[in-house]
Amino acid sequence: MSKVKYYYDSDTLSYKKIERKKRNTFKYGAIFILGSALFAFLFVFLASQFVKSPKERALARELQHMELQYRLLNKKMDEAQSVLSNVEERDNAIYRLYFEANPIPEEQRKAGFGGINRYKSLEGFDNSKIIIETNKRMDILQKQIVVQSKSLDEIAVLASDKEKFLASIPAIQPVNNEDLTRMASGYGYRTDPFTKVRKFHYGMDFTAPRGSPIYAAGDGVVTRADNTATGYGNHIRIDHGYGYESLYAHLYKYNVRANQKVKRGDLIGFVGSTGRSEAPHLHYEVWKDNDRINPINFYYGNLSAEEYSNLLEHAALENQSLD
Repeated sequence: MSKVKYYYDSDTLSYKKIERKKRNTFKYGAIFILGSALFAFLFVFLASQFVKSPKERALARELQHMELQYRLLNKKMDEAQSVLSNVEERDNAIYRLYFEANPIPEEQRKAGFGGINRYKSLEGFDNSKIIIETNKRMDILQKQIVVQSKSLDEIAVLASDKEKFLASIPAIQPVNNEDLTRMASGYGYRTDPFTKVRKFHYGMDFTAPRGSPIYAAGDGVVTRADNTATGYGNHIRIDHGYGYESLYAHLYKYNVRANQKVKRGDLIGFVGSTGRSEAPHLHYEVWKDNDRINPINFYYGNLSAEEYSNLLEHAALENQSLD
């Protein structure tokens, strides 16, 4: 039951009942509803500004986690870049230098990407800058890795070729020192044993007993094992590739045949005195691009420094050759 309200009328000196008009009731109701709605709106607005919803809090945590992951990713890329830079430096300064390959220019290793904007789809977000920069670094790093990978592939091929080259060139003395009587004659002008005329001797003569073993000076293919060349008697020729060939003359007998592949140190024949020879010995020649060169430069494979020095001394003597 609603309360009845009165007011005092001073004219009549009596209390009169307050009559509520319906118009005023609607007016006050409307004001109350409007005020309540305005208050509710202000409350929601302020709450949205200072109090985050569970979904917003979850999104904020996810964003913080993403930023942390990008920072960690950039740190890992810094470490990867440091390791890659070290590999690039060794590649240019050691590997490519050793194998006589041109260093890769720095601008080629670290070139960016021109042309269209590759990162347009990443623009317009709150963290677009960090996302774009990270993607750029990742792309450049991947390109550097590809360049370095191709360089190492090239180095591997060069190393294989170098290894094959080092194994192929004539690099050992073809007769063991234990079997040598003496190093009879070297490369250069010598006295011919038959005519006694001074003429150029194109090889080295190793005196050894008949039947002493003769070894291949390097890897290669036997191109000849016969006695049809004038003056050489029974002789062997080995093609080592790279323009190199070695010749072994005046043999007693062969241990190889034509077209046979041999390795450095393989037994290929035995010392003799066939052909134009004065005594049992091995006449040894080294050819490069069809020219005969001094074999003294090709004995680093099986002689000590002292033995090589002694060989140089004897090879320099202008004496009489044995063929």
